[in-house]
Amino acid sequence: MSRRSATARSAVLSLSVLCALLAAGCGLGIGPAPSAIHLAVTRDFGASALSHSGPLKIVGQETDMGLLERNYTVSTRYGGGFVQSIDGLAGGQEAGRPVDWFYYVNGVQASKGAAATNVNPGDHIWWDRHDWSQTDDVPAVVGSFPEPFLNGLDGKRLPVRVECTNVPGFACQTVTRRLRDFGVPAAITQAGSGGAPETLRLLVGPWVDVGGDLDAASIASGPRSSGVYARPSKTGHALALLNEQGQTARTLGAGAGLLAATRSEEDAPVWVITGTDEAGVNRAAGAFNQRTLASHFAVAVTPQGQALPIPVDESQP
Repeated sequence: MSRRSATARSAVLSLSVLCALLAAGCGLGIGPAPSAIHLAVTRDFGASALSHSGPLKIVGQETDMGLLERNYTVSTRYGGGFVQSIDGLAGGQEAGRPVDWFYYVNGVQASKGAAATNVNPGDHIWWDRHDWSQTDDVPAVVGSFPEPFLNGLDGKRLPVRVECTNVPGFACQTVTRRLRDFGVPAAITQAGSGGAPETLRLLVGPWVDVGGDLDAASIASGPRSSGVYARPSKTGHALALLNEQGQTARTLGAGAGLLAATRSEEDAPVWVITGTDEAGVNRAAGAFNQRTLASHFAVAVTPQGQALPIPVDESQP
């Protein structure tokens, strides 16, 4: 477990215990219910969804835990701080590997307990039960797009900057246009133009050019460093796709693309739309849309244009 994960889990537990002591159903209060909320519950890195019938039930100022409990059958542990099971699907051990429930708000792994976090208007809240034998820290995911660009983090909308190696090129213009189609006022700059505190950054360009960025470089070291189950080669001309156990399941060469997100400490997440070459970057940019990214932690694009969720599910053809 990383130092950041241990600290976050300790904070989650402390907040949850305090919450339970203060009031039953902590965080549920009077006031209007937040609007445009999306709740997703999946398993195995988004591979399949738990069924839910009828409209989403939300009452007043809801907490993330309250929202989940109102719409699914939930059991908890550690004084209500962690979800043990949803609709009977529990954490624990599966095939000798640890599995548990993790949750993400607007594409970022939550740093506070669900019982201590209020739902904000527009939030995309995503619970997923998956194997964490490789890492319990997947700091950012792409599957809640257009979040976090549309509504930001913790109820605060952040500036968005698209940093491109080829500003007038197809990939840069496509990514920027897709954001603006959602009403996101994204700025465009040349890659490597400097830091951007509290800014949501999208790096667009071949890995050989963007992989040296301090925020993106961790992807090359695999999921324990970045939470991304893919590993570009040192030259950037090949892309290894990993399974849940961190093993290489497939390697892509020329014309392959990657869409992934990561995060360093409490900084804003950084998205990478990259590839083994310019053609791969263009394919990745073409896949930068809600339909392709939905409920996936990251996505690779083959030279033939097929979008592959990663980590790779080797049970699928």
